[in-house]
Amino acid sequence: MKTIKIEPVSRIEGHAKITIKLDDDGKVTDTNFQVTQVRGFEKFTEGRPFYEMPGITSRICGICPISHQLAASKACDAIMAVRIPRAAQLLREIIHCAQVVQSHALSFFYLSAPDLLLGMDSDPATRNVAGLIEANPELARAGIELRKFGLMVIEGLAEERVHPSWIVPGGVKTPMTQQARDRFFAAIPPALATAEKTLGILKGLLDSFQEEIENFGSAPTMYAGLVDEAGNIQLYDGKLRLRWPDSGIVHEGIAAEDYHRFIGEATISDSYLKAPYYKPQGWPEGIYRVGPLGRINVAEKMGTPRADAELHEFRERFGRVPHSSFLYHYARLIEVIYALEAMQLLLQEPDALDTHVRAEAGVNAREGVGMIEAPRGTLIHHYKVDDNGAITWANLIVATGHNNRAISNGVRQVSEHFINGNKLEEGMLNRVSALVRAYDPCLSCSTHALGVPALDISLVDANGVLLDRLRN
Repeated sequence: MKTIKIEPVSRIEGHAKITIKLDDDGKVTDTNFQVTQVRGFEKFTEGRPFYEMPGITSRICGICPISHQLAASKACDAIMAVRIPRAAQLLREIIHCAQVVQSHALSFFYLSAPDLLLGMDSDPATRNVAGLIEANPELARAGIELRKFGLMVIEGLAEERVHPSWIVPGGVKTPMTQQARDRFFAAIPPALATAEKTLGILKGLLDSFQEEIENFGSAPTMYAGLVDEAGNIQLYDGKLRLRWPDSGIVHEGIAAEDYHRFIGEATISDSYLKAPYYKPQGWPEGIYRVGPLGRINVAEKMGTPRADAELHEFRERFGRVPHSSFLYHYARLIEVIYALEAMQLLLQEPDALDTHVRAEAGVNAREGVGMIEAPRGTLIHHYKVDDNGAITWANLIVATGHNNRAISNGVRQVSEHFINGNKLEEGMLNRVSALVRAYDPCLSCSTHALGVPALDISLVDANGVLLDRLRN
């Protein structure tokens, strides 16, 4: 019996390890994807005023603080029982599109492009963003420019790039200026050109990754994501739709406040990452996936011209509901094009410059749920408060958590296909890590396990002999 440990899994946000067990013939017998950190925001926010939640929960992540602020603010809007001003909704959607662009650019260019452009089997000493800059400086600059664009819009609206305090219960703090809108408009066309050129490069590489496409977490699952009444993709609003692997609709029109009727949360003993599942199917049969691939599989269309054209080409090549997790990269770039086009339309709305951007109210409901599509998938914030507005209970279902079971199953599939225990090569193990990277997991966001935390304490003497062990 042999054991391989990949610790830490590199080029992801957060901390995880993978354990692969082999028999005497070098065949994979078991795998374990384990998230090794824990946060605890649900507990230490108890007693805080509800209106502080957008600021507090944005600190869960330095990459997607906007997503947490939006979900938290929507939950607080529900507690206040207000309809936010039209201008505030437009501005929230604009900053959300900017967040999607900068986050997807980080994932594709900084974390995954070294595998895709330099090769899964390339020298690990140069298979990183520095090696990418040396090998393809033009593409590296494209990644920097796209991320810079997203952060420019965030800063232009909220005055800060990371953890701004601009998104608040009832709307936003300040309106958008004409100068800011003009600056955003001028920057969108070159950003769109960069995104389309990058997608073209990726499409040209796909034929060289056929083995990965076929074996990267390609087991059929359900998918989930927000859509509007026409079935088009939605990032900020919309209702939750689940789709079967064969493209039929599982359930339609799940409102934020009803999520708990359909989504359960399993706690896994050796990980701090919860595992949500579709309740009517039960655990673990109710596995589903979210995020870029989940969203485009669930939706009928993107709803913007260039993104719709790319989605049509994607489906012509891979089918209506493709399952390979490798295709998250492709879906991610389609979403960048969609976010840029959607931002362009939102900026053209006359109400976008309206100065009435916040509704004021107190506690009018004892409970509120906010649900949006974060870059990595469906994000849910659920709060309960007392009469004074203090948080009495909170639950967060963070995007990566929805994909927990699928990531674990994908690790098993990749390991079984690519790893030969009798002749280990670095490229084999890199493909296992690359499966995880395809999901762009934010494990710092997602570790909110309920119940008894995983515990494994070993007592050893000075010679390394195990004297006792305590596990739960």
